Amino acid sequence: MKKEKQVDRPAATGPSAVNVTLRRFELSDVEAMMAWASDPQVAAFCRWDPYESTAPLLAYLRDTVLPHPWFRAICLPGDGENGRPVGAISVMPAGDPKRAELGYVLARAHWGKGVATAAVKRTVATVFSEVPGLERVEALVDVANPASQRVLEKAGFTREAVLRKYCFIKGKVKDRVMFSFIDTDPLVE
Repeated sequence: MKKEKQVDRPAATGPSAVNVTLRRFELSDVEAMMAWASDPQVAAFCRWDPYESTAPLLAYLRDTVLPHPWFRAICLPGDGENGRPVGAISVMPAGDPKRAELGYVLARAHWGKGVATAAVKRTVATVFSEVPGLERVEALVDVANPASQRVLEKAGFTREAVLRKYCFIKGKVKDRVMFSFIDTDPLVE
């Protein structure tokens, strides 16, 4: 028997929890995006190289991010009406309509503070109700990125496997760890 989907629960609770909001990006967010998009340490595990100027980042924001159906700014409270983005999170359709891939990036100033975990929790708490037919969210993480693996584990994702020689990024063949969260998994408080 299939469990009902759980939706619209807060991303974090309790006195030490990090509160984040997720919102659509705006063109005016380009300067905030440069904080992480130009940082070589942030880009190290990403498919893209650090941006050197706002012009190509603005084009990416306009042509890819804004029309994307589920690409959100990760914002912290107290930083303007809409919140200044400190990172990004997306859910990209995969090979079939039941499956999507999660991706996220966070400005280095916010690493290790629970912000990414809170954003992932908020995403899985809402995305199944917002994307019709979605049953599985996957995340592929570089085996050399244990911090990102911990984010997913703390958010309730299941580590499934190491995919050896899975992709070619920045001139190197990379192994990836596959994580998943399905629509019947319990949300983590």
